[in-house]
Amino acid sequence: MLTRRTLLKTTAAGAALGALASSQTAGGAPAAPALQRVEPPNWWVGMAEPRLQLMLHGPGLATLEARLKAPGVRLLGQQRLASPNYLFIELELAADCRPGHIEIQLHRPGSAAPLLSLPYELLARAPGSAQRQGFDTKDAIYLVVPDRFARAEPAVAPPAMRETRVDRSDPGARHGGNLAGLRARLDYIAAMGFTQIWPTPLVENDGPSYSYHGYAATDFYRIDPRFGSNEEFRALAAEARQRGLGLIQDIVLNHIGDHHWWMADLPAPDWLNQWPSYTETHHARVTWQDPHAAPSDRRRFSDGWFTPGMPDLNQRQPQLATYLIQMSLWWIEYAGLSGVRTDTYSYSDRDFLARWSARLMREYPRLNIVGEEWSGHPAIVAYWQRGKRNHDGYVSSTPSMMDFPLHYALLAGLKDADQGEGGIYKLYETLAHDFVYADANRLVVFEGNHDTPRLFSLLGEDMDLLRMAWSYLCVVNRIPQFFYGSEVLLTSPQQRDDGRVRADFPGGFAGDTVDGFSGRGLSPRQGEAKDLLRRLLNWRKGAKAVHNGHLIHYAPLHGIYVLFRRLPGERPVMLVINKNRRSMSLDLQRFADTLNEARLGRDVLSGHVHPLHASLELPSRSTMVLELSP
Repeated sequence: MLTRRTLLKTTAAGAALGALASSQTAGGAPAAPALQRVEPPNWWVGMAEPRLQLMLHGPGLATLEARLKAPGVRLLGQQRLASPNYLFIELELAADCRPGHIEIQLHRPGSAAPLLSLPYELLARAPGSAQRQGFDTKDAIYLVVPDRFARAEPAVAPPAMRETRVDRSDPGARHGGNLAGLRARLDYIAAMGFTQIWPTPLVENDGPSYSYHGYAATDFYRIDPRFGSNEEFRALAAEARQRGLGLIQDIVLNHIGDHHWWMADLPAPDWLNQWPSYTETHHARVTWQDPHAAPSDRRRFSDGWFTPGMPDLNQRQPQLATYLIQMSLWWIEYAGLSGVRTDTYSYSDRDFLARWSARLMREYPRLNIVGEEWSGHPAIVAYWQRGKRNHDGYVSSTPSMMDFPLHYALLAGLKDADQGEGGIYKLYETLAHDFVYADANRLVVFEGNHDTPRLFSLLGEDMDLLRMAWSYLCVVNRIPQFFYGSEVLLTSPQQRDDGRVRADFPGGFAGDTVDGFSGRGLSPRQGEAKDLLRRLLNWRKGAKAVHNGHLIHYAPLHGIYVLFRRLPGERPVMLVINKNRRSMSLDLQRFADTLNEARLGRDVLSGHVHPLHASLELPSRSTMVLELSP
């Protein structure tokens, strides 16, 4: 964690002194220039944007100048910032530039002979890379916290890092899950019916504590060695694709960890959002949209630090902005990703987000990006979605957002009493706000995530309500996301408790007496829940009316909520939720305009076929997902 004294060291004077010290030998003489890092570590020919920025870091590099002679590559310029240990090189790759190594020479000014030479690799893109299909409405996402999901023994000894202790009894410690464990469970994930995997961040988080969660990066271009290697991450993506699974990477643009390697030598004082003393964001997300917001409130929201241990990045700094854009593109191309999830989306600089999202979509027009805007207000979430005509002219290129409003409405709709505009009416009313979105179908709705209490616990461990929730998520016009362990009824406190929410998946670790993967040792309720979700998701894979159909819903009456999905040429789907603690007879005449010629409804949960005549008999607290036929 950063103390106030540490913070003061990262002010303009502190950064300059730190950089000077790092470029000198112990005796005070300037260190001989040396190249320690090049980022991005390689690039690809044939990208839509021909320009490429290289960040070179090492003692005294700013005293050198770059020279280049390579077919199809032009040196446009080089920039030096406050630290004497960085050199930023801007290249332009011609349309006919060929893959291979180019040599960048670093000279002392006026010297003919190079002092250092950098062989830099330009690769060919994988076939079809630019037109890769991102995740969309046909998909169902499985969110995992890799440290808590599964472990397979690595081939190498654990690396020497600040936190290596593994203690599964401590909710805040590392528990030892890794990429090898996740790769070994790909068949399970695919068999459950999921089509996309979203792991929480896997890049290096070399902090002294709480490093398992991944949201405090210390190296943007390195998979944390306790999880595995860059090559293992790429292998995970490739093996997932073989099983029909896409891989979504969780990328943090807003902040880094306070042990990021930059913190010992900031490229420039304005690399971070600096304050005279520690200033935390006030989390007032509405300030971007509020026409009455005080400028100081907007600044504190976007420039305030998330926590003392998460320095806030200043995306208005031009070299940093380009760095973050290229870093995101590098992982997409390197690993063959199907999408990006962006943490703390709106906390970053607003204009940078517009530029970042536009560049990603220019390179990959069919990619999907989902941003986290943790707000229960549809208008706030809608502001950030591609295609939204905003009151202030702001233009985003991000296709999707996390649907927190519908998540909250789902909880309220199922937990609260059905009185007035409460209970299930809240779910109906929130969905009715889809008119504020440019494309509500592209939103990601979720039953829970790594920051929210477990759904089963919030619903009072009520299987009937859980069935309603999961059925709704699989039928509504959204991209559904489920949290690992929900299928085996993992629980948590009803108040936020991150360590316990992110509990170990049973069977993912040696010695576990219960194995949720195979089903060994599961209780009857756990087995029932797992089977329920598997049937729903595997049915959903082929339910084209659910993927792309028009949604029609009816205002809830007497604790019953009914909605339809219709697509020409496909079987319509009818969802019926009866929250009443008694059986009900549903008069079908009300739905005649949507039922049309349908006379039978096969319940995908039970397999039972219901005649759709005058009425439909509903057991107490029941859910039906009906495929309709004449």
